[in-house]
Amino acid sequence: MPFAPLHLDTPLVQTAPGYSVSGKPLWLKLDALQPSGSFKLRGVGRLCQHEVENGAREIFCASGGNAGIAAAYAGRALGVPVTIVVPETTAADVRQTIAATGANVLVHGSVFDEANAHAVDLARSRKATYVHPFDHPLLWDGHATLIDEVVAKGAKFDCVVTSVGGGGLLAGIVEGLKRNGLSDVPVIAVETEGAASLNASLQARERITLPAITSIANSLGARQVAQHVFDLPKQHPIESVVVSDADAVAACLKFADAQRILVEPACGAALAVADVHAGLLQRFDNPLIEVCGGIGVSLEKLEAWKEKFL
Repeated sequence: MPFAPLHLDTPLVQTAPGYSVSGKPLWLKLDALQPSGSFKLRGVGRLCQHEVENGAREIFCASGGNAGIAAAYAGRALGVPVTIVVPETTAADVRQTIAATGANVLVHGSVFDEANAHAVDLARSRKATYVHPFDHPLLWDGHATLIDEVVAKGAKFDCVVTSVGGGGLLAGIVEGLKRNGLSDVPVIAVETEGAASLNASLQARERITLPAITSIANSLGARQVAQHVFDLPKQHPIESVVVSDADAVAACLKFADAQRILVEPACGAALAVADVHAGLLQRFDNPLIEVCGGIGVSLEKLEAWKEKFL
């Protein structure tokens, strides 16, 4: 018998029109309230369940943080040991949170790409299962459930705003729109300056690898998006926009005051669009923002970012 999903059907709330410069009522899909702290549990949980159903007895995953804690949560729920390989840029408190969730945490490499290569090698050497944090069809299938839930609630929306790192969430949203007969609904894909690999790739018309991630939104820190994600704008209306770290932090603070929920700057990037790119939303009546969450945030960090950027 298949496992029940590990993720929650998260709340959907709507802001008053005056919440943002856009003047639009915004639907907010609160995936910050997932047990793992972010949307990642949808896809990572789905993929881990599939692997365990097919005989996996040990799981390896590389992550900057959020996929790691999702995999750790899934492993604990499914009763299999999990090892998460994080790059040196992953903060000590995030590593501790992943370990406290029950995973073995290894630090390897200065960037995600190096951590990921090490995770693949380790999984191979131990004949264990490797779970990619953003580039797998079952991940996208899991992330698509957020659109299923919004549609099931009867909410009418005419665009989706989402942050983009490696692009797994974007791929899932497009999949969710497609399977709900909403292939005409545009997606606004948001990145921060210094982590904008999708934006750079679309401008260059080829998949670009960033030399480094310089944004504080290190959850968006994939130096290159998945090939499938780069190809998505050929199949679905997607608009790529960029905000600054300061924009993202301001949006986190504003959201914390309004909703009493803390989110990372990686999530603040999507929330910032209604203020920073308000003109972009003028042709829509009811934008939906995926509040993707993230564990790399605290009151102390928000205060420090506020002091640095605002």
